[in-house]
Amino acid sequence: MGNIVAIVGRPNVGKSTLFNRLVEARKAIVDDFSGVTRDRHYGQAEWTGKKFTIIDTGGYVSESNDVFESAIRGQVEIAIEESDVLLFMVDVTSGITDLDVAFANLLRRAKKTVIVVVNKVDNNERQYESAEFYGLGFDRLFNISSVSGFGTGELLDDIVSVLPVNEISEDEDAPVNELPKIAIVGRPNVGKSSIINSLLGEERNIVTDIAGTTRDTIHSLYKLYDKEFLLIDTAGIRRKAKVHDDIEFYSVMRSVRAVEDCDITVLVIDATVGIDSQDMNLVHLAIKNGKGLVILVNKWDLVEKDHKTSLEFEKIIHEKLKPFSDVPVILTSAITKQRLHKSIEVILHVYENRKQKIPTHKLNDIMLPLIEHYPPPAIKGKYVKIKFIVQLPGKSPKFAFFCNLPQYVNESYKRYLENKIRENFDFQGVPMVIYMRKK
Repeated sequence: MGNIVAIVGRPNVGKSTLFNRLVEARKAIVDDFSGVTRDRHYGQAEWTGKKFTIIDTGGYVSESNDVFESAIRGQVEIAIEESDVLLFMVDVTSGITDLDVAFANLLRRAKKTVIVVVNKVDNNERQYESAEFYGLGFDRLFNISSVSGFGTGELLDDIVSVLPVNEISEDEDAPVNELPKIAIVGRPNVGKSSIINSLLGEERNIVTDIAGTTRDTIHSLYKLYDKEFLLIDTAGIRRKAKVHDDIEFYSVMRSVRAVEDCDITVLVIDATVGIDSQDMNLVHLAIKNGKGLVILVNKWDLVEKDHKTSLEFEKIIHEKLKPFSDVPVILTSAITKQRLHKSIEVILHVYENRKQKIPTHKLNDIMLPLIEHYPPPAIKGKYVKIKFIVQLPGKSPKFAFFCNLPQYVNESYKRYLENKIRENFDFQGVPMVIYMRKK
């Protein structure tokens, strides 16, 4: 399971700036897709080889007069429950406020690691002033300036040192022949529960609820058409009363966990609404984690149709998903059960695609002539020669192209290579990574 680090604290202490800085630390490693960052409040960070998900709770606070009671308390309780490490952010320029004390009281009851992050410490005098925050009763305290980045390295060192070791090893060479883990995710009210109930309907044969999984994402073992798989249901079985104000935030926390924990992410969207930025956040999370992706469009029975509607609709979705548009889109309805059987077949097909290994000789026989026909463009009079291709071991497809000048191969040529692999081998629904390596 992925580790989750949540940034909590009263409004305007700089949570979003810190979040951006920690996630940006990864920019060098992973190109972010354009247009995602507008309203994204969760992302992946990596430090000394350890990856974790960061959630900025500030992005979810609704405007409320009684700030602490309603809006924030629910969120902090959710964050405490769902995350592994809590970054409690305070502002040195205002000292300890009543709201900070209220936060501290909630956090002290948590059985989680809490790190106090004192923001805006950008000169010696403020270094001294920050000591008063030890009065909140936590022993881990770091001074930072999220604007300049001062202190974030030491903070990251501490975060990765206290992250719990995952019980489920994400070791790339772990046996892959376990049951397919399928996560059903999507925004509240798109009909995840009804999709699940229709899918499993009468033929539902729950063998067991797996013990020890998080309380609210239920792993159930299902058998359907002689196929077995684990379903990670984030639709909110046993929904908590206290969460009803924050259902959007809660579903995000749970979806993030589910996506990190699955093999295939099934994103349910509402046909009458289309795909929105929150859905795209989940898509990018699945891609970054190398998970298979299937899009189920629910409530298709409510859409006015003519002979072109379904093609148009799929086209719009594929357009939004670019550059990764090789994704199955299934138009369905939990009520009429239209194409629901097909969706299980497609999901399991994507699972097989993600596992497949292409023999090296076959890869080279097909790809080298294509590369020779359309070689990488020369840069500064230097010609790139690709000599050999191999698929790397791992749970999702990664390919290494060995060449003389890897640094000169641009993104658009890598996309050309990916498209050619997809044309010749079936990797539908599966993100892939192309590496250029020095021969």
